[in-house]
Amino acid sequence: MKMVFLLTGKTDQSWIRDGVAEYEKRISKYGRLETITLPDVRNPGNRPAEWVKAREADKMLAQLRNDDHVVLLDERGKGYSTLELADWMRRTVMLPVKRIVFVVGGPYGFDTSVTARADHMLSLSRLTFSHQVVRLLFAEQLYRVLSVIAGDPYHHE
Repeated sequence: MKMVFLLTGKTDQSWIRDGVAEYEKRISKYGRLETITLPDVRNPGNRPAEWVKAREADKMLAQLRNDDHVVLLDERGKGYSTLELADWMRRTVMLPVKRIVFVVGGPYGFDTSVTARADHMLSLSRLTFSHQVVRLLFAEQLYRVLSVIAGDPYHHE
């Protein structure tokens, strides 16, 4: 199964870009990961958060296929330990879908249309992180989970 990392807006911090790139390289040992970075919403000005989320949603939904398994990274999602997430991932890769798409929203979160399309919502923590930091945290966790599944010694329990 192909994994897709769908991101809203560019990463403007080089240390985050470098960290994500490192984990993407490591993840390639275990499977195909495609990163899709959607452009920022143009000219948001002082528009309300709902307006921005709706524009982001249009771009996100345009990237999704009917047979995708869509996982939103959201603080209101289900929390897992690393081993629990590895078990979830083992089960999820067995689903009859071609891609599992992990979606990181913008700074205001997700529009209800994206939430309605999601098959699962995953929380990395009960804490709130910037949408850019989430990229790095999740890339590391995805690598960790895949190494657990493969039986590699990266994760210590």
